[in-house]
Parts: sequence; C-alpha cells; structure tokens
Amino acid sequence: MGEHLVMSEKERESAKVLARVKAKMLKLKEAAAILRVSYRQVRRRYKKYQAQGDKGLTHGLRGKQSNHCYEEEIKQAAIKRYKERYDDFGPTLAAEKLAEEGIQVNHETLRRWLLGAGLWSRRRKSVTHRSRRERRAHFGELVQMDGSHHRWFEERGEQCCLMNMVDDATSRTLSLFAEEETSAAAMRLLWDWIEKYGIPAALYTDCKNVYVVDERAKQRAEEEGREALTQFGRACAKLGIRIITAHSPQAKGRVERNHGVYQDRLVKELRLRGISQIEPANELLRGGFVDQLNERFAVKAREEADYHRSTSGYDLAAIFCHEEERSLSADWMVRFENHYYQLERQSQRAPIKGKVAVRKYLDGTLHFSYRGQELSYEDLGKCRPPKEQTNSVKAAAEKKAAISPKQKYVPPADHPWRKFQFGRKTTEQKAPRGSG
Repeated sequence: MGEHLVMSEKERESAKVLARVKAKMLKLKEAAAILRVSYRQVRRRYKKYQAQGDKGLTHGLRGKQSNHCYEEEIKQAAIKRYKERYDDFGPTLAAEKLAEEGIQVNHETLRRWLLGAGLWSRRRKSVTHRSRRERRAHFGELVQMDGSHHRWFEERGEQCCLMNMVDDATSRTLSLFAEEETSAAAMRLLWDWIEKYGIPAALYTDCKNVYVVDERAKQRAEEEGREALTQFGRACAKLGIRIITAHSPQAKGRVERNHGVYQDRLVKELRLRGISQIEPANELLRGGFVDQLNERFAVKAREEADYHRSTSGYDLAAIFCHEEERSLSADWMVRFENHYYQLERQSQRAPIKGKVAVRKYLDGTLHFSYRGQELSYEDLGKCRPPKEQTNSVKAAAEKKAAISPKQKYVPPADHPWRKFQFGRKTTEQKAPRGSG
C-alpha cells in the first residue's frame, strides 16, 4: 500500500499552481502573483516540487515531534503536581504557581496537556448583550467601589466582605477585608487609597445606604430644608469627591469583573497559605498580593494627566469618622451612645450655643467640638450624676430656710378630719328631714 500524504488546503492549491508551471502553462512570476508570495519564495517551492513532488510542499516536521516541545518528564511532573495541589486552578493561574515551584511551562501548553488528560474542560463564554462603556481617560477621574460577599475562607472561617476599589481608566485596584460592608469599612479603604494615590475626582458606587441615603430619607430632608448625607457621603463631601450611583451591577462592570479575579486567585492563595481570619488576610493583601495583581492586569491610561488631588490641608482622621450633633446641657454635660460625658467648662455660665459636635474616630476615640474648639472630657458612665446647684440657688435655699423653717402640720381638734367615721356621716353632714 502506498503512503498517504497529508496536505493542507493551502499546500494543495500551491501544488496545483506549480503543476501548471511545470506544464509550461504559467511562468514563475505569474505563479508568485497567484499564490501571493515573493518570486524568491515561489522559486524555492518549485525547486522542492521538482525534486520531491507534492511531498516537497509540506512542512518538514509534519507528523514529527517539534524541536521546541517540552520533555516528557516536565509534562508528567506538571500534570502530577496539578493533580496534587492545583486541581481546581485555571491553567493560567496554575502555570504561575508551577513556575514558583520551578516547573516552567506556558499556560496554553498546560491547558492542552490538561485537556488531553481530562483534567480541564473548555468553558463556553456567555453571550454579551451590553456594549462596554469606554474607559475614562485619566487616572483618578473615576474610581469604582463595591463590596464582595463571598466564602473567602471557604469552610475554614466565617463569611466576610472584601471591600474593593478599581480605577476606571487603568483597572488599578486596592482592597481590604471587613466583617460587613459598612461605612467604617468604606472609609478605611478610601483612606488607604488617598494615602497611596491622592484624592480621586469621583466615586462610582451602588445605591446602598452605606454610600447614599434612600429616597424616603432624601425627601424628608428636603422638606426640612437640609442636605441628606450618609456618614460616608459627608466625608466625601468634605474632600470634594463626587459620588455617582449605579443602578445595576452591569453599570459598574469594572469592579464586578475585578471581584471575579479576587474570587479566583485570592481564595486559592488564602487556601495555600492556610489563612482563615481577616487580619492575616489583610496582611497578605498589603504584603504584595494587590501589587502583583496591578502589575499583571493594570493598563496604561489614555492620557498622562493624573486627576488625583493632594491631601494637603486635610485632617483625614477628623474627616473619616462618625460625626453627630448633640445637645449640651447647662452644666456642660453631653449624652452620646448611652454614656454621659462631662465636658471642660468654658465659663461658670451655661453654654450660649447648646449644641456640640461629637466625632467618633475609626480608632474608637471620641472628640467633642464646641463652637470650633475641641474640649477635653470625662466619661461619667451610663448613669447621670445628680445636678449640682449653683451658688445663687444654694444661697436662695438657705435664706428661705432661715426665714420660715418648714414645720410639720398638725390639724386642730375640731377639724372635720378628726370627726369623720367610716360608714357614718357627721352631724353637720346629715341632711334635715323633709328636705327636698
């Protein structure tokens, strides 16, 4: 039986054209134009075609092993290590982890090996029905913020929330772990971003009451003639950061897709390191994990200008806090979170303006500000102490006691109270006969 020759469609078309050249129906220059190759290239092909026939047009390594292929030992070592430790990792991430262990293999090569071994399957991409919004042109022009609730520690620990910020122009990210998506967690993350990059121009968030108030509270504030802000919104207003709200997850797709990167890579990294608590996980994020993500996935902004502003002139600790207004009593006492606090007296008189600003910093410390001046205080506990009388009140009470000392009242002997008998009327109380 003759040997079968496998040729591609392009090689078969080349054979047909060169056969016409051999039959003197075409010139080499015309064959080069038909095949869309150079004259020198068609001369080399025709020379091989004359010597070997159709076989001279096929690749010399057709059916043979590539000169640049990996050795079989490396392939078996990579597949074995994948089964042992990275069985649910994607080929790209698994190739990175194998490289850290000294097994250098391209992620696409590893993908083919895993497909051949039945350890990986092709995943069909979902059909997109939305057009992607163009990125902003400048770094810091718009930063997306969101919280991702996930089993970050799998079964090793409790569920928590990853607070995440992603720059719209560059996909540069910054994140931290918190128990819940709260105002304090959002403030801590934004504070970290500002210390690292500066104050961004705008934030893109969802409509949670952490970032903006609901419609009912906004309407009630408008009726009362005041601005409705959350604690986080108040901090952003002081820094000049505009908050833009998204009404669907797809609208802030940049940060939503970034959640997927964390849920894939970070979960596996936490598992490899045996981390199951929030604080060690935050140390991992700060220790280089986020920087590695930015080196790999961040892109360059279209414009060079950086829209972040300097923090000069801002007291970030006094801005990123829980701030409320409380009434100040005449004896310079304030109640806050079910505790009484005695403030430093500014005078012996009652305060002129009976309101004081109470700020609870993120570290838990309290600060009381009266008419722009911070006052020292003493925590009196949950029970309010008795009010102290002023000198004038004490003097008036002593004068009244000296003039008319209080004596016990004793009713006289003929008082009706002494003549009353239960169930009987007294002589004066009896009605005359025939009356009425």
